[in-house]
Amino acid sequence: MGQHRCLGAGILAASILIVGCSQQADPAAAQAPKPAEPAAAAPVAPAATDAAVFFDDFNYPDLAAFQGNGWKARTETGHPGIKGATWSAEGLSFHADIADTHGGAVRMSSVTNGKADKTRQTQFCHARKYREGTYAARIFFRDAPSYGPDGDEVIQTFYAISPLKAPMDKNYSETDFEYLPNGGWGENSKPAMWTTSWDTFQLEPWTKVNEFTRHEGSYAGWRTLVLTVADKQLKYYVDGKLFSEHSSAVYPEDFMSINFNLWFMPKGADGSLGPVDSPEMREYQEDIDWVFFREGAALSTADVEKQVAELRGKQVAHLDNVKEQNPPLPSPCGL
Repeated sequence: MGQHRCLGAGILAASILIVGCSQQADPAAAQAPKPAEPAAAAPVAPAATDAAVFFDDFNYPDLAAFQGNGWKARTETGHPGIKGATWSAEGLSFHADIADTHGGAVRMSSVTNGKADKTRQTQFCHARKYREGTYAARIFFRDAPSYGPDGDEVIQTFYAISPLKAPMDKNYSETDFEYLPNGGWGENSKPAMWTTSWDTFQLEPWTKVNEFTRHEGSYAGWRTLVLTVADKQLKYYVDGKLFSEHSSAVYPEDFMSINFNLWFMPKGADGSLGPVDSPEMREYQEDIDWVFFREGAALSTADVEKQVAELRGKQVAHLDNVKEQNPPLPSPCGL
């Protein structure tokens, strides 16, 4: 979500998977080795089509088809990111020719010159009906902009979130993967992956209750991210390796929407340096090959990839067996 982590000023807060196509080396693995993910316990999970599953292969011809399957793009201004920046569907595009994908991917493209009136951030979200189970996505992260000067503290994400109904709302729920290729949150300018699980927060004065884990190193390239929410514990995996474990104190208590966003950290937010000092425009991108959720089961990365392969083998580009709450919960695509 943002604003984690360091003591100090905070004005930012809000929201916050992938095997390699070119198999870039993962420097973080050497610095913070983690045990290989254990095999899923018996019995073997039933086939995706027999369970409550949400899957999207992001093979869309246009925005209208994308929205027709329940996705929506954020348009409201506000946190997180540069104050006054635009959030727009203009940053979403669909590509059938992205290498090492099964028919294509959705791309988020966000731009800035460091000023609010020249900053466009990108977010899209799905219905708020997800809580316990396995969340997964395959994402292509980048360490540098597609054009313009490098160095902005930019955040590339995959996360689930419920609305904050009031400051320090005890039922607030959020679980985040966030990749910061240029550092941020007062840590330094080196790339790092963060996972954060939230109990609650308030914006003014900035107060947070969360657990987070940071592993330094480049995660550029295709990565498979998996989160299991089960048995009062959260486990985050990157490329099949255990990245972090968070406790029952930050276990989701409310139904969440699935989100992706790409935004720029402002100067001073939780010790951050913010954008580089340049008037030139620059663009950062994040690609998502697929997203998957299995309700009520903690699957291994291998199980997730097997079910995705089975769905693709049956020419299933989109599946949604996860029931809405009754009545359906509002799902604002924002903070």
